[in-house]
Amino acid sequence: MTQMVTAPPQDRATREGEGPAAGAGGAAEALLGSARAAEELGLTRGELARAVQLGIVRAGPQTAGGAPRFARAELARVRAADSGRPDALRRQVETVAGAQAAAEALGVGPSRFTRLARCGHLTPVGYRINRYRAVVWLYLTAELREFADREPGMLRGTAPAEDRELIAAKGDLRPRTWRGRHVGLLLRRTADPWARAAVLACVLPEEELRGAVPDAAERIVLAALAPPPPYGHPQVPAAAAVAEGLLRAGPPDEVHWYRTSLEFALTGARGQSKSTGERGPT
Repeated sequence: MTQMVTAPPQDRATREGEGPAAGAGGAAEALLGSARAAEELGLTRGELARAVQLGIVRAGPQTAGGAPRFARAELARVRAADSGRPDALRRQVETVAGAQAAAEALGVGPSRFTRLARCGHLTPVGYRINRYRAVVWLYLTAELREFADREPGMLRGTAPAEDRELIAAKGDLRPRTWRGRHVGLLLRRTADPWARAAVLACVLPEEELRGAVPDAAERIVLAALAPPPPYGHPQVPAAAAVAEGLLRAGPPDEVHWYRTSLEFALTGARGQSKSTGERGPT
């Protein structure tokens, strides 16, 4: 396996989430921790995390402990994009939790909203696990309003035949559509072949991953590059166990899609390692 280069020691300011980083011209550029960056953008830390997840705000190099940091130039870019509307960014990341609140934002009853979401017409952006270990899905308020404007016919009248069949079969596409969105957002944030392969690998059940990646050394590399759990993932073991089930592909065709995508990504990653020796097994 190609030897990984360790990062140089960091000073105290950098370890605490604020410190210098080399800019494009080699000059040091101040990096801010999440709390300070959120304050400068007029967001809560949770809203900032959602903005990063959606690719609206780009995080800079992490601290040694994995905490995100943000360049002042990036914060300035985001503020400029708001075009003088101080609430524009907040509106982009605003979420509602659960069927009742989401139905109110959409302008329909909770039962119709639940049917639309379970049948894949609306895609969650996140989740919470409540004290009863039930999944509470989060939706972007802006997307709900856009859907209402775009698909007024879906908000009234009889459900399509395919929706009725799915509901009768007790189907629920919310975990699958959320995974697709989550993986897509992660892939957009990196061009590194091994990191992209790691994103796909983390969605596969363990037995499928071993089948797709029989080389234990490669699996170690993929595990080391795996993205952290999404924002809102619980820390309490009982709730975390429920959430873990959301992170893995379930239906056979979904598993097949991710496995095939991983095998394709690994072909490119292995080729990079052979040609450059930058990362991963050779």
